[in-house]
Amino acid sequence: MTENRADVLILGGGVVGLSCAWFLLQQGRRVTVLERGRVGGGASHGNCGTLTPSHSAPLAMPGMVVKALRMMGRKDAPFHVAPRLDLELLHWMTRFAARCNWTDFNTANRSKAAILTHSRALIGELVAAQSLQCGFAERGTLYVFRQQQALDEFGWHARSLREVGIAVDELGGAELRAKEPSLRDTVIGGVFHPGDAQLRPDRFVAELARIVRAAGARIVDNTAAEDFLLEGDRIAAVKTAAGQEHGDEVVLALGAWSPQLGRRLELRIPVQPGKGYSITYARPQQAPRIPLILKEDSVCVTAWDDGYRLGSTMEFAGYDETLNRLRLDALRRGAARYLHEPEGPSVSEEWWGWRPMTWDDLPILGRAARWRNLSLATGHGMLGVSMSAASGELLAEILCGKATTLDARPYSPQRFHL
Repeated sequence: MTENRADVLILGGGVVGLSCAWFLLQQGRRVTVLERGRVGGGASHGNCGTLTPSHSAPLAMPGMVVKALRMMGRKDAPFHVAPRLDLELLHWMTRFAARCNWTDFNTANRSKAAILTHSRALIGELVAAQSLQCGFAERGTLYVFRQQQALDEFGWHARSLREVGIAVDELGGAELRAKEPSLRDTVIGGVFHPGDAQLRPDRFVAELARIVRAAGARIVDNTAAEDFLLEGDRIAAVKTAAGQEHGDEVVLALGAWSPQLGRRLELRIPVQPGKGYSITYARPQQAPRIPLILKEDSVCVTAWDDGYRLGSTMEFAGYDETLNRLRLDALRRGAARYLHEPEGPSVSEEWWGWRPMTWDDLPILGRAARWRNLSLATGHGMLGVSMSAASGELLAEILCGKATTLDARPYSPQRFHL
């Protein structure tokens, strides 16, 4: 049994935990990162790697409940809830439904836009300054439509982005196909977001781990936090199978696993695991030049120099670890409706992972009230990569007692009484 000490002990070696580590190291803190599996092996690994201020609109908006109910009967729908008795999920969905109004939408939209826009800039700066080899490219994203009614109903999107200072260009079908020749004639219109970017998420996380180690952090793979040694209102140590780990400060950055460990601290963290899927291929000859969101089918498409990925879907099935082939088949069918060459010549990976979903669609970042030396960095939903750098910077500023670059209040754990 061993015993180790750091200024800050971070539980979770995904993109958010490593980003927290990086910014804390820049403030001169000694950092240890504990990862229950391998670094970057969770939700950081298989997403589509887009950096998207364009995704500032919260999921909770007027009409979303009706839309979700219409999908409930389809097991291959972009949104699916596995039938089961789950009182925590029921409570989560009740709170989510209560926010499906324009007042809450506009408030969350401003807060998401702030963290996404700032994080997008920070990631670009970090990639350049540290020469991160992760396929970073500033190409924007295209949201494309096949149906005029769906495009018309999407009119709120451009308005909501412009209200928070995010650029968006509305394009007709011919303009879209000229901009992105991989699209079929079935596409009738859409919107372009010039401020978005892309990278290969697994390589970005690997590069983050590399520079975090080089800056002096200790990263421990395959070491799960199992319990805590508590003294008064402080966490005195984190217990693992290999012994105790000590930190003057502890950061819980376990993504969808945060609620399970949080129970050990008498915290009810309002995060549900939203299961997403992706398929990674060898790059097709006619791959998109610009990342795409195929709106009616909710499929994200990203191409890199050496790969190609279809991803998305949202499945609330608890911590179910099975790979649902209906979800993968839905990604393939959806892509075929929009693209000349929807799949690559060979499949290199079929993947699923849990996104940490909060019912107000904002991350949980900051100090917890219950324990004096505990902070939370979780609840990033489908945008953990996009929000990662700003989240790490904000946590580091809070823990180091500095004025925060972003207004920290919208993301505070105190809104959930944590």
